[in-house]
Amino acid sequence: MKSGIAGRAVGLVVTGLAGAAAYDGVKRFARSGAIRSATVSVTAWGLKGARAAETGAEKVRLATADVVSEARARTGEQSPVPGTPAGHGHEH
Repeated sequence: MKSGIAGRAVGLVVTGLAGAAAYDGVKRFARSGAIRSATVSVTAWGLKGARAAETGAEKVRLATADVVSEARARTGEQSPVPGTPAGHGHEH
C-alpha cells in the first residue's frame, strides 16, 4: 500500500515538474518578442492583401462603369454626371 501511494506521489511530482518546465518555456518564448514579431508580420501581410483586394475591386468598378457608359452612349442615353445620386428618372 505504501508503494502505491509513493508511486502516485512520484507521478504527481514528475507531472508537476513537466508542467512547470513547459510553463517556463512558454513564458521565455513570449518574452523573447517572437510572438509580437510574428503578429506584426501577419498583420502586415493582411494589410497588403486588403490593399490588393481594394485595388482590384476599384479596377473592376471602373471597368464596369466604362462598359455601362459606353452602352448608354450606344443607345442614345446620356450618362449621369459622376457623383449624382442614381435614380430612375421620375419622382413618386
